[in-house]
Amino acid sequence: MGNVMRRLKIIIILLMCLSVHAHSQVVVEQRLDSMEMFIGEQVHLTLSVTAKSGQRVEFPAVKAGTYLLDGIELLEVADADTVKQDNGMQKISRKYTLTSFDDTLYYLPPVTVKVDGKPYQSKSLALKVITVEVDTLKKDEFFPAKGIQDNPFMWSDWTPIIWQILLVILLSAVGYYLYKRLRSNKPIIKRIKVVKKMLPHQKALKEIERIKSEKMTSSEDQKAYYTQLTDTLRTYLQDRFGINAMEMTSGEIIDRLRQEEDKEKLGELRELFETADLVKFAKYSALINENDRNLTTVVAFINDTKMEDMPTEEKIVPKFTEEEKRNNLSHKVLLSLIAVVALCAALLFAYIIWQVVLLIG
Repeated sequence: MGNVMRRLKIIIILLMCLSVHAHSQVVVEQRLDSMEMFIGEQVHLTLSVTAKSGQRVEFPAVKAGTYLLDGIELLEVADADTVKQDNGMQKISRKYTLTSFDDTLYYLPPVTVKVDGKPYQSKSLALKVITVEVDTLKKDEFFPAKGIQDNPFMWSDWTPIIWQILLVILLSAVGYYLYKRLRSNKPIIKRIKVVKKMLPHQKALKEIERIKSEKMTSSEDQKAYYTQLTDTLRTYLQDRFGINAMEMTSGEIIDRLRQEEDKEKLGELRELFETADLVKFAKYSALINENDRNLTTVVAFINDTKMEDMPTEEKIVPKFTEEEKRNNLSHKVLLSLIAVVALCAALLFAYIIWQVVLLIG
């Protein structure tokens, strides 16, 4: 049993050595991409060497323009191409371009390649060169070589089109620049607003309700009370009768109202304005019932002179500053320029297409 095991181990070791030897063996191959060709055609001969990575491979020293053998001309020698393989091997290939002008069967002998200074040979190949049969009895069917023909178009024909294309590109760039300017220069838009407004008497009575709610008739600060009360009345007179009551004196207001109202009402208003002037400018102290009476006088005057059919809507038309006007004008100019540039570019592009069709056609 021991001898059998010992022999089996020896056999395994020998097989491994043979496998390693087989993998490390140098292989030289040469092949043609076609075994036949017509006279004057070209064929490629590929010479490849499989060896260990790192081994120095020397291909035959041949040059383009020489004859590989009598009748076979070497036209081109390509650079070597290396491909890594498994088991630490590499395959190095070099392609040779051949041609021939003699119709015969050529024998391509083995090629010698040195690997680390040791020569290795490929197998031999055969290349058949075939001639083209010419029927000399039908010579009338052969024609001489044609003369040099003019190009289908001249550069001078295309020069204007090239300049026009450059002009289209320039117009496109200008249009894009103007578009960027337009985006950063947005127009200022102000809309006409229609706002609801209270009637003059409604606004005045609402303000009096506020004065009453704050109990200003009994306040110690009578100056503030009479200032607010007379300002409310002046605002009402301005909105109702269209007089600039805020800028007029008490006497001027009475004289102006004398054309509108009866003397009894004007007398009550005169007493109110006189009391207010005394309180504001002469430090007069009115009684509480006097304050209430003056407030009642204002309310009665408003109720007697109010108009219910006045418009309750007001249109507010915005006004532009000079800078806003210039900004809007600049926006319109940019928009017009962009439209002109885009139109010119489109028309010129269509004209270019038309010219190209004519030249090609």
